[in-house]
Amino acid sequence: MRVLGIETSCDETGIAIYETGQGIVGEHIYSQVELHAIYGGVVPELASRDHIQKTLPLINQTLDECSLALSDLDGIAYTSGPGLTPALMVGASLGRSLAWALEIPAIAVHHMEAHLLIALLASPQPRLPFVALLVSGGHTMLVRVNAIGQYKVLGESLDDAAGEAFDKTAKLLGLGYPGGPEIARIATTGNLGVFSFPRPMTDKPGLNFSFSGLKTAVQTQVKALGALSDQQRADIALAFEDAIVDTLYIKCRRALESEGMSRLVLAGGVAANQRLRRRMQELDGDTFYPSLSLCTDNGAMIAYAGHERLQLGPGSNLVITTQARWSIEQIEPAAAA
Repeated sequence: MRVLGIETSCDETGIAIYETGQGIVGEHIYSQVELHAIYGGVVPELASRDHIQKTLPLINQTLDECSLALSDLDGIAYTSGPGLTPALMVGASLGRSLAWALEIPAIAVHHMEAHLLIALLASPQPRLPFVALLVSGGHTMLVRVNAIGQYKVLGESLDDAAGEAFDKTAKLLGLGYPGGPEIARIATTGNLGVFSFPRPMTDKPGLNFSFSGLKTAVQTQVKALGALSDQQRADIALAFEDAIVDTLYIKCRRALESEGMSRLVLAGGVAANQRLRRRMQELDGDTFYPSLSLCTDNGAMIAYAGHERLQLGPGSNLVITTQARWSIEQIEPAAAA
């Protein structure tokens, strides 16, 4: 089975083709970072307009580079949510329409399920069940994964997600967008111990997260210092990154202990953070991650998730639906799961 994946949930246009027995045979990602950077965040209308311009050309380019035609496809997967509704509608309407015209099945994919399942392409591959930390710009959650479509949310952010906290803190420090890579970059020249920030909710039982107070602590420190030197920026960036990583580590350790499990999967854009990856190696168990290129939003994860779903059951109906908010616990179990 050869499945085309279309990802347009936010500010990346991702296209990929996954083939049974071959894996990802072609993919392209177009990032809108420069388009949104001047605003310090994603502007939904601009994002959707750019997806309209880029999605079909990227599909054609990917097919051409794989020496394939649309008629060679056996299924189409598209992101149905969660995400920005105008952006989601671009991929959903195009994917559903192409599938109808080609008389092949289409499948509406949950964005966070796709982030989670792409870790199954890691080498070595994690065995089910496992605990997953999904950590990105819009989500921070711990999930118990029993099978495809069988998920239990163990804890989630009550306010800002970790990636959102990175973006807001980067803005406070006068850094660019997106904030995660920028903070990680300058943190390499920081001195640990110069500043210290709280580890939110680690002194309370449970597995929920809260990062808005951490951002406020940075804001208070920046205002107290006034004009920042480059070294002060680096020191604050390192202290902030260390607080995020430490908080995530503590919650992951707690989740593994409470579930009696020893396998942890990291997924989502923040999972590319090298300090986080190194720290998770200290856990009493095995930690798995996708490759760096598959941590951020991409078409490969949609193609793979769609492939796995279509292997187990029929595609979605002809109605084009998108969901800006969509709990991972509301996903229907896969037919053969």
